[in-house]
Amino acid sequence: MTSNDDQKSVLYTDVCLLLFLALIGIMAILMALTGHVLLNTIFLFCTLAVLLITYFFGIIASLITNLGFIALQTIIVIYQYLDGTQTIPWGLTYWMILPLLLSVTLYFMTKNQVKLQKINGALRANIIEQGAFDDETKLRTTVAYMEDAAVFIETNKRFKLPVTTIIVKIRYFNDLKRMMGPEQLRNLLKLTSNVIKQATRDNDITYLLNNEDPTWAILLFTDTDGAQIAANRIKQAFDKQLNNSSLASLAIAMVVGVATWNPEEMKNPHDLIDAGVRKTQYDVQ
Repeated sequence: MTSNDDQKSVLYTDVCLLLFLALIGIMAILMALTGHVLLNTIFLFCTLAVLLITYFFGIIASLITNLGFIALQTIIVIYQYLDGTQTIPWGLTYWMILPLLLSVTLYFMTKNQVKLQKINGALRANIIEQGAFDDETKLRTTVAYMEDAAVFIETNKRFKLPVTTIIVKIRYFNDLKRMMGPEQLRNLLKLTSNVIKQATRDNDITYLLNNEDPTWAILLFTDTDGAQIAANRIKQAFDKQLNNSSLASLAIAMVVGVATWNPEEMKNPHDLIDAGVRKTQYDVQ
């Protein structure tokens, strides 16, 4: 739904609310002017019941109930006329119209509110999805890494499975950035992301932690030695793909850092990332 549709829904809801309040005000004034306390009280409770039915069961049930309410009023009027004890209370005929108008107004107001709630729910889901996935590479981002790493760490506590992260960066990226055009930068980002995904196992999750200074991460249930083997495999695949791409003429190299979760030295997933980033500084191969 477009923003114009959203604005229209909000406007319709506001208009229906104002109409509903205006009808309530008119009903209160008419109840005071007509003076039939007993009948006004009975009809008021009947109207509240009709509105509850409208809210919970929709417009069809509301219209049927309104017809029943009108029939009830007609029977009361006919009874009073035939009994001859009272004159027909013409002043109370507004009860045949106002409950119906209130029901219709309430229905459209709640209908637009439900529509707005669905829109808000979709927006929240979209925000979460955009926060968890990178649009360009379709990789998970730092948001997802933090959530997943917490699960990995909890698994480490319960089952003593080693948890290791591989941090991948491009050596001297800031210098390369000044020499490369936007298209080349996008190609480098996609190439590296694809290589990492293809070179890792299906149960190893890949993340793009930073777009500005491209930083990738992989979470693995393995020890440092096993992660180092995976890191070397990624570097070899990267060099091979790079030599067969349009970026082959540039002096591009990948650096990796491997860090294993250590509960005695680390408190949260940020510490695991920081340890991996520090290890990339010592990758001189």
